[in-house]
Amino acid sequence: MEKKIVILGAGESGCGAAVLAKKLGFDVFVSDFGAIAEKYKQMLDEKGIAWEEKQHSEDIILSAGEVIKSPGIPNEAPIVVKIMDAGIPVISEIEFAGRYTKAKMICITGSNGKTTTTSLIYHIFREAGLNVGLAGNIGNSLALQVAEGDKDYYILELSSFQLDNMYEFRANVAVLMNITPDHLDRYGYNMQNYIDAKLRILQNQEPNDAFVFWDDDPIIREELPKYRHGKLYPFAESKHKDAAAYTEEEKLVFTEPMPFNMELEELSLTGKHNLYNSMAAGISANVAGIRKETIREALSTFAGVEHRLEKVAKVNGVEYINDSKATNVNSCWYALQSMKTKTILILGGKDKGNDYSEIADLVKEKCSGLIFLGADNSKLHTFFDGFGLPIADTSSMEDCVKAAYVMAKKGETVLLSPCCASFDLFKSYEDRGRQFKEHVCKL
Repeated sequence: MEKKIVILGAGESGCGAAVLAKKLGFDVFVSDFGAIAEKYKQMLDEKGIAWEEKQHSEDIILSAGEVIKSPGIPNEAPIVVKIMDAGIPVISEIEFAGRYTKAKMICITGSNGKTTTTSLIYHIFREAGLNVGLAGNIGNSLALQVAEGDKDYYILELSSFQLDNMYEFRANVAVLMNITPDHLDRYGYNMQNYIDAKLRILQNQEPNDAFVFWDDDPIIREELPKYRHGKLYPFAESKHKDAAAYTEEEKLVFTEPMPFNMELEELSLTGKHNLYNSMAAGISANVAGIRKETIREALSTFAGVEHRLEKVAKVNGVEYINDSKATNVNSCWYALQSMKTKTILILGGKDKGNDYSEIADLVKEKCSGLIFLGADNSKLHTFFDGFGLPIADTSSMEDCVKAAYVMAKKGETVLLSPCCASFDLFKSYEDRGRQFKEHVCKL
């Protein structure tokens, strides 16, 4: 009898997994507790895959041999608890797809810089003419790409939620940008649980694999001895004997496997955090044997990522910047650190257990005003009201941009870098960023 696979969640990853499972001859059923988007219904119908929405039929789900769970569904969800109690294995779409491809996996995780670094590595591999796919948290689902025409390499952005349900999967190149508090609401407000999830990227690495990481991160340094891993390729801001990349006299220096350097001003991305992103991407490409000329060229032509320190417009001498992807405090810290002018900072949204003290000094130094954008701004008031800065309270993007227009003086910058998830007022951080751009362009 063919094995039954049930897929929970019918978004990009769930539907991709369904298509691959069907192609492999499994009996497939897709169940989503919410509504399924039209394009995904169409995709499932075209492949003859059974699905349901706005409910979970327990009798069908609990008859599965294996369940593939969307990373957005927490392990505490009642249906997931029942599946686990029934002893049915629960895996991620990446774990499932990884079984059916021989491609090399370059996997990127970390609290900040994941998307930019992943996109940058993909850009370098494409410029090198390699047969490469982009997947994980961005791009098309890995399972769908494996089903529809496999690649030689995949560049995968992996969240802690995806890593939680990965067991046999192996990263040929594992990249860990940093570890700072994020998503603590999903990890029992216990930082160690979150750290452990991130370091799952090292599980199953073999000695000839590569581990690329930020050497100045105290948490990574402390945790590293506990894990088996591939060859170490640390990157750091200043030179030391082990670093695979560092800076020296306005140059970015790569030491191994193929030594080369380039002028810092040639890098297309600016700011210290982007320097780290460029180092991690350059090392990953270098390890894969891409020519240094190609790496240099690609690091200087990369256009950046939407919603990440994205310049929107200049209105009456005021620069507007969309950093909607800053869904945690540390991301906002990086954004503020890169500001060259006085800044009106837009904060707020669904708080994930944030500690704003990390940005307190930068807010005092860089900000000339604050705008709170959220359904409930009380925690922000409690923390920031004593700073003596002008504060505006808003609960829609239209009001928020109007308030910024009134507050900002010529020569200043308005920065949307919210520290929070977007789900209180918006569909996603992309929706929040697009609305910001729309209203700025109407000014």
